[in-house]
Formats: sequence, structure tokens, C-alpha cells
Amino acid sequence: MLDIRPHAMTLLKVSLLTVALAACTVGPDYVRPTMATPEKFARDEVPAVATSSDATNGVAPTDADVAGATGGDASTAPSPEASAEFWRSFNDPMLTRLVDESLLANHDLRIALAHYDRANALLRGAKFDRYPTVTASAIASDSRASADQAPGLDRDARDAESYGVQANLSWELDLFGRVRRGIEAQSAETWATASDLDALQVAIVGEVARSYVELRGLQERLRVAHGNADNQNETLRLVQARFDAGRGTEFDTSRARAQLETTLSRVPALEAQVAVTMHRLAVLVGQTPDALIADLTPQQPLPALPARLDAGTPGDLLRRRPDVAAAEQRLHAATARIGVATADLFPRFTLGGLIGSQAVDSSALFERDSETRLVALGIDWSFLDVGRVRARIAATDADATGELARYQQTVLLALEETENALVRYARARVEDQHLEQAAIDSSRAAQLARIRYEAGAADLLEVLDAERNQLQAQEAFADGRTRSVTGAVALYKALAGGWPTRVPVREEVARG
Repeated sequence: MLDIRPHAMTLLKVSLLTVALAACTVGPDYVRPTMATPEKFARDEVPAVATSSDATNGVAPTDADVAGATGGDASTAPSPEASAEFWRSFNDPMLTRLVDESLLANHDLRIALAHYDRANALLRGAKFDRYPTVTASAIASDSRASADQAPGLDRDARDAESYGVQANLSWELDLFGRVRRGIEAQSAETWATASDLDALQVAIVGEVARSYVELRGLQERLRVAHGNADNQNETLRLVQARFDAGRGTEFDTSRARAQLETTLSRVPALEAQVAVTMHRLAVLVGQTPDALIADLTPQQPLPALPARLDAGTPGDLLRRRPDVAAAEQRLHAATARIGVATADLFPRFTLGGLIGSQAVDSSALFERDSETRLVALGIDWSFLDVGRVRARIAATDADATGELARYQQTVLLALEETENALVRYARARVEDQHLEQAAIDSSRAAQLARIRYEAGAADLLEVLDAERNQLQAQEAFADGRTRSVTGAVALYKALAGGWPTRVPVREEVARG
């Protein structure tokens, strides 16, 4: 029988020698870059504004609200620290449902997850390069030579059979770290792809929340337009009654009707914007554009504003932002690829082995004399092509330099986005306070103008002007409150805090 023990021992000795020698890894080791960042955000001054609208979730005041609406308590919606997922702090079940559905069914997220799975598969494949590649093969043949090929032999003598079985081994001895650097680079790329998925998740959730807030704001503006149209229709009725009684003019009637028609003309455009936003939300959650019309048509108030948003520190921000993490991992991968290219300056050793059995009769396979074997050490050295090798090293150096600049730019953009979100949200809250008071006062003025008109103490122009100001103020308040809430969403998105971990921690990318 075939005795493979001596050959196995030879391979084992070579393997142990290789492990002992494989302590050299060429190329630079990755060092996390440092950037000077401020201790705190310059614009972290978001006020906890106390407005009566906080109690009404941004609904524009109606005539019934005007009499006693002079102030109120700040919103009691929880701060971001009270919730691990920021959208829950708005206390809106429909928003929470839409976000949860988007995280499960959004097609852009599914594409990103597929990219992550692909990167993981490539990493698994790269890790196999550390070990020998073993294959096996077998052959059985029955051949016959022609009479011309074997003259003088009869038919049976020209027949030949051959049987063979063999196992092949090939192993690159990673003496200079080419394989290890390749695995390091692919591992960093996998982490970067995971961070890309996290970043897209942040973007999708932010888009869902922003679109939902805009929808509720548009619906509020639509309600304001209908309410003002009802008031102006009542004014037209009074003017028409005075005209029919001989106490008014056709000029007054035409002016009142023109203002009513102008207000009604706002409705179709708002209805179109409402429909478009519904369609956008449906696609974001992975459904057809018409899927959410029935669920979103009933009007709901704008989500309540959090009482306080804690931005933390710039250092905390950079640790949370997935786009910063992705940029850093790509810098790590580019640094590791310098080592892969540098390893080509040194010889590449490959250990090959073959052991098997060949015979002309199947019954003779694995007999002692049918044994075949081969042990070989191959050396591949590109020193004669050193110009191309050094060119590749220079290219990878340039890639790493570019990735460092990309990382630094990503950090600066993250800080800029957060500072912008902070100042916009802070100013929107102050604007919101003034717009609310303007809406309250304009509603009171329109109410008083109608009373004065009915009593004969004011002319129609005063009423129409007051009603026009009321519509503008209430629309501005609804639009301003929408900007405040979308500003809060933008700030949460910039801070990238409180996001659920949807990407499983895979063994392939776990840090040892």
C-alpha cells in the first residue's frame, strides 16, 4: 500500500519553517489620523422656546383659539437622550411605522446590504489565501493506437489502459506579508461597506421623517386655506346681503368674490404637493406610490418639537458618524494596499506538492510501486521588472494620500453640516415664536374687522385686508413650524445619534 507518512512529515516541517519565517510584513502599518477639532460646537445654542403652539403641535390658531391664546408651556416631548431612536421622540405612531417599514423594505437599503454581503464574501475568500490550496483529481482512460502508430502489433496489443489518482497542494509562503496585507485591505473595505450601509440608513430615515413632516405641514396649510375660504365666503355672503338690501355696491361684492377665488386658487397646488409627498413616502417604504394614500389622507398635527436637543461634542459626533467611519476604513485599506504592492519587491515563494498513484490496471492502484510524488519550492521574483513594481507602489501611495484627504474632508463636512443644522434649528425656533404670535394677532384682527363691518364702523376694504393678512400669517406660521420640525430632523440626521444597529456583526469583520 502507498505510504504517505514520510511526505506528510516533509510538508509539516516545511510548514513549521514557514510559520517561523513569516514574521516580516512590508509596507506601512495603519495609524489612525488625528485632526484638531473644537471642544464644542460654536452654534450649540438651541433655545428651549416656550410657545403656545408647542401645546397644539403647530396647528394654526382658529378664531375659537384667539380669545385666550397669549402663551403656553414648552413642549414636553422627550429629548433625544430619552429615546434610542430619534423619530420616537416625536411621539407620532404613523411616523414610527413608516420609519420601521423603510428600514425593512427600502430598495436602496437592500442594494447596500447586497454590497455589504458581497464584501463579506470577498473577505472570506481572501482569508483562504493564508492556507494551502488542496485539490484532488482522478483519471481513467482506455486508448487504442492505430495500426500505423504501432505497426506489427495486433489489435489487443494496441490497447492500453491507464488509471491515476492524485492530490495537489499549492501554498504561497507569506514571508513578506503580501497575503496578510491583502486580507487587511479587504477587511477594512468590508468595514467601510458596513459603514456605507449605516450612512444610507441614516439618510433614508432622515428622508422619511422629513417627507412626513412636510406632508403634515402641507396638510395644515391646506386646512388654513379651506378655513380662510370659509371665512371669506361668509364675508361675501354678508356683502351680498348688504348689496341686495341696497346698502352696498357691486364693487364691494366683486372685491370680496375676487379675494375668495384667490384663496381657493391656492388649494389645487397644495393638494398636488400633498399627493406628491404621499407618493414619495410610499416609495421610500418600498411600496407603490398609491399604497399609503388611505393611511396618510386623514390630517394629523405636526409632530411635537423636542424641548432640547443635546448636540454633544465634535469628538462624539465624529465617533458616531458612519460616513466618517467609512472614510477612515477606506484610508486603512489604501494603506494596506501599499504593503501588497511593496511585497512585489521581494521574492514570492510557493510550496507545491503532489502525491498520488498511477497504474495500467485499476487493481494496481495504491500499490507500493504505483506511487507518484512531487515536492517543489517555486520562487517568483519581479526584480527584473522593478520599474513596474515601483510604479504600482507609487500609485498605491497616491491612492492613500487621496483617501487621507477624503477622510479629512469628510470630517470637515460633518462638522459643517452639524453647525449649519444647529444654527438653522435655533433660528427657526425663534422665527416660529414670532410667526405664531403674528398668526394669533392677525386672526384677532380679522375677527374684529368683521364685527366692525357688521356694525357699520368699518368699510369692506378693512375686512378684506384683515382677512388677507390672516391667511398670510397663518400660512407663514404653518410653514415656519414645518421648517422647525424638519430642522430638528436635519439636526438629528447630522448628529447621527441613536440609530439602531441593523447590520449584523459578522465573524468575518469582527476585530480580534
